[in-house]
Amino acid sequence: MTLTSAAPTTLGPDEVETIRADFPILHRTVGDGAPLAYLDSGATSQRPKSVLQAEYDFATTSYSAVHRGAHTLAGEATDAFEAARESVARFVGVPYEGLVWTRNATEGLNLLASALTDPDAGAHALKPGDEILVTELEHHANLVPWQRAAARTGAKLRWIPLTDAGRLDLRNIDELINERTKVVALAHASNVLGTVNPVALLAEKARSVGALTILDACQSVPHLPVDLTELGVDAAVFSGHKMLGPTGIGALAARPQLLEALPPVQTGGSMVELVTMETATFREPPQRFEAGTPPVAQAVALHAAVDYLTGVGMDRIAAREHELASLMLDGLAGVEGVRVIGPEDAENRTATVAFAVEGVHPHDVGQVLDAAGVAVRVGHHCAQPVHRRFGVNASTRASAYLYTTDAEIERFVTALGTVRGFFGRS
Repeated sequence: MTLTSAAPTTLGPDEVETIRADFPILHRTVGDGAPLAYLDSGATSQRPKSVLQAEYDFATTSYSAVHRGAHTLAGEATDAFEAARESVARFVGVPYEGLVWTRNATEGLNLLASALTDPDAGAHALKPGDEILVTELEHHANLVPWQRAAARTGAKLRWIPLTDAGRLDLRNIDELINERTKVVALAHASNVLGTVNPVALLAEKARSVGALTILDACQSVPHLPVDLTELGVDAAVFSGHKMLGPTGIGALAARPQLLEALPPVQTGGSMVELVTMETATFREPPQRFEAGTPPVAQAVALHAAVDYLTGVGMDRIAAREHELASLMLDGLAGVEGVRVIGPEDAENRTATVAFAVEGVHPHDVGQVLDAAGVAVRVGHHCAQPVHRRFGVNASTRASAYLYTTDAEIERFVTALGTVRGFFGRS
């Protein structure tokens, strides 16, 4: 859909309702007939009809292998596949040749970590004495690969700690980013705390010592205007299913010069130039990193998702989510026994809020909310160190998106207010 560019900075109630009409799943009921209030978009967003239709149309008219055939369907499939690459690359501000398709963001991070442990990475290869810097708020997907890379190469893993307010503690940043730093890997926005990190500042400091900046942009690309070139990062990853697209596709977006310097991590069909019984040569990026049959139909659908987000306007989506974050935080502040994990203000954060309810396990909180039709996430959200930092094993997380209404936030807060009483904790 396309909303008028002359509209207000944020999305008004009527526009949100117009958007919601594009998402069939939002109109179902759950449990005993409660209308669904979907507050789990930080895990997986819902898909509009245009995205579902794009994948269906491709599957029923042009479905074929790409790059390998001379027939009509193969040509149409290849054109659609590469048009999707061009569109998604433009959406995040990188050149066409800097966009590598992956199954998800986790695969992209593992690709980078593995490539940098290979001596064929040349000047970028990790070695004993090098340092890898992460943060204490990382998703496991941007922590465990770097732990393994450090163990394999003899590099040292260090991290930027968190303040009690859930923000990066940068007091010792000039000591943490130093001449031994080879990689700075961080999330743009936390999947637990909602914190938006000062990426441009950290990328500039990394660049000043010759280090690479690698960004987990899963929680920013769907929610904020993101230009990776302006941010100054060397590479970033994100997932289609968090930005109105399908599962099974993500992207590694990088400076083409970095991709040219890295060796392939997976080998096989599609990524080779010349193969003999003894040797093989590899294609230029991005195909060098796309071994095997790629996710063609998913790429077409992700193209449609990017078109949808662009039509609404990422600046307007960000403004709307700021309103939703404020509404959630204000509401939670009025519920007795609820503790927000992370920033308690709406500045420099997304509409993702994690919290603990005194005396009630997060899974029990989630069940009570589900009975009221409110879908939230419970657990450690693949970020155990974050929870450990704030003295909890798990939390409940509500995450809103462009299709969330004020009324749904109010329903969520009202239902949350019954949780402690339900378990006799009042």
